[in-house]
Amino acid sequence: MSVRAWTLSIEDRERLIQGAFEAKKGAYSPYSKFPVGAALLSPDGKIIKGANIENASYGGTICAERTAIVKAASEGIRSFIGLAVVTNVDAAISPCGICRQVIREFCGLDMPVLLVPGNYPQVLAPGEEAKPGYGEGGVRETTLGELLPDSFGPEHLELPRRS
Repeated sequence: MSVRAWTLSIEDRERLIQGAFEAKKGAYSPYSKFPVGAALLSPDGKIIKGANIENASYGGTICAERTAIVKAASEGIRSFIGLAVVTNVDAAISPCGICRQVIREFCGLDMPVLLVPGNYPQVLAPGEEAKPGYGEGGVRETTLGELLPDSFGPEHLELPRRS
């Protein structure tokens, strides 16, 4: 586990988590029965929510994380300082690969990502210790860089090329 200086306040952490739970209520998942909610935090403190929206053609399905990014970007918000994701599973579930790449377009590799269990807040039994990388309530606390190591980002398009 890497050591990091966590950049989210306790209040922002809870706002993100609650925003993800609220967003999940808007999920449209009649095929997978796997509702997902995501919440992004903008630098000015705004919470942008997204839910997964499925489609009978499956390939047309849009994940919660991408819904939130697209909503924000289309309104001119194109940088973020935190993300929370929640499902109905009692474990921390990570964004899919496509979502990780889309998040990478708009977010720094050091951005905090909170992977929230569906039964949040989980309570530890007396004497039980949290698993490494997990914080209060059973939330997996990670970063985009840890979720998408050796990633390709917009800055790579600016590198010099051979002719």
